[in-house]
Amino acid sequence: QVQLVESGGGLVQPGGSLRLSCATSGFRFPFSSYPMGWYRQAPGKERELVARITSGGSTNYAESVKGRFTISRDNAANMVYLQMNSLRPEDTDVYYCNFGPKWGQGTQLTVSS
Repeated sequence: QVQLVESGGGLVQPGGSLRLSCATSGFRFPFSSYPMGWYRQAPGKERELVARITSGGSTNYAESVKGRFTISRDNAANMVYLQMNSLRPEDTDVYYCNFGPKWGQGTQLTVSS
């Protein structure tokens, strides 16, 4: 069974940086075969796509994070990362790792001075 476990959230000041990690396990085929994504959700709002990476390494981003966030993957380690720079208070959310119908438990990012 596929499992996704996020880590790396926390409190950071505006303009700061943070890297989220997603440890994955349980895939039937090599991890490199699967597209992965990061989403975020604020209380009372719908979950929204932040970034996605294909099996071939192509990426796409929400307009609000383009140029600031970078999604990457380490196929040997079955990991997905989200490097977040120039953080803003509006980036405050719970961030989720995603594969198809599978979600991690989420990790909280708070951007505040």
